[in-house]
Amino acid sequence: MHESEIEGTPAQVFQAVTTGTSGWMWPMEIEPKLGGEGPFGSTITAWDPAHRFANRLEGEGGFFNELGYDIRELANGTTWLKYTHKGVFFADWDNQYNAATQHTAFYLHTLGQYVQYFSGRQAAFAQLEGPEASGAPDAFETVKKALGIADGGAGGHLSLTIAGLGKVEATVDYLDPNFIGLRTSDTMIRFFGRNAFGALVGISVHLFADDDDSNGGAADGGDAVGGDADAAGAAWEEWLKRQFPQ
Repeated sequence: MHESEIEGTPAQVFQAVTTGTSGWMWPMEIEPKLGGEGPFGSTITAWDPAHRFANRLEGEGGFFNELGYDIRELANGTTWLKYTHKGVFFADWDNQYNAATQHTAFYLHTLGQYVQYFSGRQAAFAQLEGPEASGAPDAFETVKKALGIADGGAGGHLSLTIAGLGKVEATVDYLDPNFIGLRTSDTMIRFFGRNAFGALVGISVHLFADDDDSNGGAADGGDAVGGDADAAGAAWEEWLKRQFPQ
């Protein structure tokens, strides 16, 4: 279970966890009704707009995965979200649980950023991972040094030049030993230190370009990460590869 206060209304949070997942996790389509089809072929088990959303996936051997979002408005105009995740791990339980717990905290933080800064907007999405060398134990420290940030907490400012994108000016909205969140005026870039869990460093890009600028770039003075998410993802992938020369 994870609980958090979000700078937005219950309706905005409900939109985010149902039809706005491209903005903070990855694109998913659902059938918006009780009993409808949820992500990955799950079934929607609760559909109460602005109050509750839940889905459950079942499989062979007793497997199940169940997600629930309980939403309520607070007196100060913000929203309280209680997220629950129930399921079954069949192997490597400790590592899977540790990875899921840390990823959940990061994704739900990103959800809060989405609601606060990009609510209601769909995102073009790209995800990528580093080369084999990014699975080394110290790989994420290499990424932090390349970005020019350290474990001093979130809230700082980052400025760097990325080939193919130009100058990126961003707020560091999340920073811990295994995850980094960057936010510009039209993009969120998420860094995943999955080397800590036996995988490779990953990056996701959530691009909120206006509809009439979805294929544009930064030439007219917009953010350097403006344009299509595939191009931004390719640029970040190339940057990540350069941090781990073969």
